Amino acid sequence: MPTFTTSDGISLHYTDDGSGLPLLCLAGLTRNGRDFDFVAPHLQNVRLIRLDYRGRGKSEWADPETYTIPVEARDAVELLDHLGIENAAILGSSRGGLIAMVLASTAKDRLLGVALNDIGPEIAPEGLAAIKDYIGKPPRAKTLEDAASARATAMAGFRNVPHERWLQEADILFRETPDGLDLTYDPRLRDAVLRDGAQPAADLWPLFDALAGLPLATIRGENSDLLTEGTFNKMKDRRPDMIAATVPDRGHIPFLDEPESLNALRRWLDMLR
Repeated sequence: MPTFTTSDGISLHYTDDGSGLPLLCLAGLTRNGRDFDFVAPHLQNVRLIRLDYRGRGKSEWADPETYTIPVEARDAVELLDHLGIENAAILGSSRGGLIAMVLASTAKDRLLGVALNDIGPEIAPEGLAAIKDYIGKPPRAKTLEDAASARATAMAGFRNVPHERWLQEADILFRETPDGLDLTYDPRLRDAVLRDGAQPAADLWPLFDALAGLPLATIRGENSDLLTEGTFNKMKDRRPDMIAATVPDRGHIPFLDEPESLNALRRWLDMLR
C-alpha cells in the first residue's frame, strides 16, 4: 500500500497508476481516492494519482485541528514532491476543487490546469447545511444493500441512477464491520467542519481569480444544492474560456462518467497536452 509521510508526521495513502500527463485527483470532504473509480477507466494517457486526505480512507487519522483546506493543500504539494512531480493537473471534486483554488493562489507554478467538479467560489447555504447534518454520524443502514437503497432516496437531485451504482457508492463510502457499517473517515471531521462553519464566510472569488491563465473546466450537476446555477453563470462570465458542462439528472456531485462530464474532461485534457 503506497504511503508517504507529511512534514508533520502523518502517513497518507495514495495510488499512482498509468503514465502520461500527471493528474492529481482530490476528492470530496468525507471521501477518498476511490471517488474517482467511475471516471478512471475513461481517462487515457494520464498518470492518475489519487490522494486519501488525512483522516480519510486508508490514511492515518490526525489532530482534527489539521483537518483544514490549507493543511490538505500542503499535503497535496508534499505528495507531488514525494513523487518527484514538478507540476500536475488537478481534478478536484467539491472540497478537492477548493483545495485546487487554494493551490492556484499559493503554489500556482505546480499546476498545469484545474477541473472543478460541482464546486465554485460561492457555496450555497442549503448544500452546506446538508453536509453539516450528516457529517460524522454513523450510518443507520446495517448492510451495503440497505445503504444503497437509502442513498437512492436521500440523494437530492439524482435521477436515472441504477441500483448497482448506488451499491458501488455505498462500498466507497462505508466499510463493513461485524456490527454493521461504519464510516471510512475520522468522525472528528465533524468537529473541524462545524468549527470552521462558526467563522464568517470568506470571499473565495480571489481564489477563483487565481486560476487565471490555467486551463479550466467546471462540471455542475443540473440539480446541485452546492453550486447554484447563478454562481456557475458568474464563473462563466469571469472566465469566458472556461470549459463548462451541466450534467442532467445529477445533484452534488456528478459521478464524472456521464457523457457531459467526459466530454468536458477530455476537452480540458487536450488543452494540457
